[in-house]
Amino acid sequence: MRFDDTLDTVLAGGLDTPLAAQSGWRQIVDLVGRGRIEPDARAMATLAGLQGRVPLAVRVASARAMIGSRPPAALIRLFACDEIAVAAPVLRFAQLPGPEWTALLPELSPQARAVLRHRRDLDAATMRALESFGSVDFVLPAGEASAPVPDAAPAPAPAEDELDLATVAVVPPPPDPFRSLGEVANDLPLVAEALRQGGGEPGETYRIADVVARIEAYQRDHEGTPPSAATTAPAASGDLFTFDADAAGTIRAVDGVARGALVGLSLAHAASPGGHGVDAAAAAAFGRRTRFADAQLRVAGASDAAGEWRLSGTPAFDPRTGRFTGYRGHARRPRADERPGRPPAPDSMRQLVHELRTPTNAIIGFSEMIEHAMLGPVPEPYREQARAIRGDAQALLAAIDDLDTAARIQSGALDLRPEHVVLLPLLARVAGDLAPLAELRGARLEIAGDPGEAFGDARTVHRILERLVAAMLGLAGRGETIAIRGGDRDTLTIARPRALADLDAEALLAIDDPANPGSLLGTGFALRLVRNLAREVGGSLTIGGDALTLRLPAAGGDAMEQVRLS
Repeated sequence: MRFDDTLDTVLAGGLDTPLAAQSGWRQIVDLVGRGRIEPDARAMATLAGLQGRVPLAVRVASARAMIGSRPPAALIRLFACDEIAVAAPVLRFAQLPGPEWTALLPELSPQARAVLRHRRDLDAATMRALESFGSVDFVLPAGEASAPVPDAAPAPAPAEDELDLATVAVVPPPPDPFRSLGEVANDLPLVAEALRQGGGEPGETYRIADVVARIEAYQRDHEGTPPSAATTAPAASGDLFTFDADAAGTIRAVDGVARGALVGLSLAHAASPGGHGVDAAAAAAFGRRTRFADAQLRVAGASDAAGEWRLSGTPAFDPRTGRFTGYRGHARRPRADERPGRPPAPDSMRQLVHELRTPTNAIIGFSEMIEHAMLGPVPEPYREQARAIRGDAQALLAAIDDLDTAARIQSGALDLRPEHVVLLPLLARVAGDLAPLAELRGARLEIAGDPGEAFGDARTVHRILERLVAAMLGLAGRGETIAIRGGDRDTLTIARPRALADLDAEALLAIDDPANPGSLLGTGFALRLVRNLAREVGGSLTIGGDALTLRLPAAGGDAMEQVRLS
């Protein structure tokens, strides 16, 4: 039986100050909403006590952060009974059984029940319960009614036969603070003048391109500025299109390419590999009602819409009700560097490696601090977890270094400083470093002969030997021996494990087996890296039927000098 002290850990930091209250609120809401802790009386009482001390903006952000999760009923009730700005995001997606909805409805405000009225996934019993509130939800609560003006004379009450039912039952809702981007743009003097010159009425809808063209005309006539190249140069036909999709994810309108191949296509379902439709990224974003960018779209056929696209879309919501109405977005043809099968440029790969190496080093550093209890006493189970994290992060860092080395080779930026390297002690060091891997595989390494000395960059030679031996040892079976034998003074042979016995050289270099514990990026990548590194220092890697032969430049240095000077 395990005791979960997560809530105690959060509360141990104290909730006395305003910042501590906000932090505690966010953490407990996240833990309860994601199912990390139970919504028991203690957790919910803590949240209820914090609710009045946490600013409205923080509570709204917490409610929006739960979109896509399945919060428990107790947390839904807490948010649903809050102010409408907090309740609305939760009430739009929360899932409860019908009886629980019915029990919750009397506790909700009229605005909150109005949010539920616009949902189409509630059961019939819940909808009937909503209808039972009748006109109560269509009048302002007493606290929101405007106060009478003292000096105003009371209006005469109309006769009973003169009552207009529509004016009695319908009360104008409070003004909606939401304003669309188009409404904001219409208030700009430049846009208003452009629309006026174009003869447009305030309520008329224009395409963005039309508005931009009118703004350009206004600037040209009043300021003497030439139109920009972006508006004068026509877009390449078939390279861009815009689309509108309905609430079910079905594309209903397309502008820029032939509509036939796109209208009716769904954003809600990912296409099979190589099939017609969007990828899983777009489908997942549709399910969460979130924005997506540069998702893959493949269109079949022979029209100008056929081929590969990069699709971006933004969800649309009704500004008055908050109902999801669909997606609007655009698509473009992929750039050359985005096309399948094209590796990233060396410079971009090295930038990516740098971005990965920094947090990985931080993980290793913090795990070592925990392992050695540098921040205070740490129980042994946590220290074991820290050791495991450090080991995994070091393996990841080794893979990152391999990617960096491959990028440096491709860009010709590998820094080589040749010197005399004695191979036998270096092999013994590699064998010692790989002893845990040998124990894990139940195999053993055997070193025989003396390969002598090589002339090359010491770090590169060490990487060559380590990556080659690790790749072979990582596929060794239990009880198998990986033999490393020194032949001539510049030659090493390494036995192939039985798992690779049936593969020829080409297949071995192309094998993709990320499960190999000796090479996080796979055996094929490790062998290609060793082969390319050997070439850089003036050597070679030959794949034979029973063994791999590694040749390094002899201590004379002729081969290395030729490579370095070429």
